[in-house]
Amino acid sequence: MTAQGQISVPAEIRKKLGVGPGSVLEWDEQNDQVVVRRAGRYTSEEVQRALFPEPAAETKSVNVKDGIRKYIRKRYARD
Repeated sequence: MTAQGQISVPAEIRKKLGVGPGSVLEWDEQNDQVVVRRAGRYTSEEVQRALFPEPAAETKSVNVKDGIRKYIRKRYARD
């Protein structure tokens, strides 16, 4: 282990895990052993569902250009 807390993963283990430079590993303690596995990759939709299991209320589509026009007209309207 280096002074920065980095470790070297033996080539045989890297091959079994299918990892290389830049890969992310997860470390998990189970009883008196440490288990190392390749970290899962999740899509933004999977993360969204995990954090917010209830579907969000539907919102109507907004036309940004129309919204800007309305704002400009209101802000700069001459009275």
